[in-house]
Amino acid sequence: MDLLIRLCADGLVVVIFIIAMVSFALKIPRDQWWSWGWRIVLGGLTAYLLAKIAGHFFQPETLRPFEKLGVSPKAAFLPNPGFPSDHVLFATFLSLAVWFSTKQKKLAITLLTLTVIMGVARVLALVHTPLDVIGGFLIGCTSIVWYRRSSKNVVQ
Repeated sequence: MDLLIRLCADGLVVVIFIIAMVSFALKIPRDQWWSWGWRIVLGGLTAYLLAKIAGHFFQPETLRPFEKLGVSPKAAFLPNPGFPSDHVLFATFLSLAVWFSTKQKKLAITLLTLTVIMGVARVLALVHTPLDVIGGFLIGCTSIVWYRRSSKNVVQ
């Protein structure tokens, strides 16, 4: 069970990244790569910057769950209090980028489902609280501001 939790908590972010990159490469027409590329990068940077600001001003817990319990973590983590979850933030941002840039809604929903599974696994791995995961998801959603496009340039 611990191996499954670790695979989901740490490995799904890699799976989501690879699927997103392949989707971008195959479904965004070459003449729109630059247009979508800068939007996706700015979306990710915006979400990341907001996460760092939020984490600086709001840190509901100073210790991660495994530290409070005095046990070993079951997944990788950075040496910080943990709000918001960077894994969930990154996966959410990529899922939404796929949704808006490629119009592959079913694939994006699949990626968002994998993001939820990863978030739950990170809580089960004791490296995040549910609030850390929810915060990562909500802040990851801020990337949407860069994905609004005029109808003439939308990928079909």
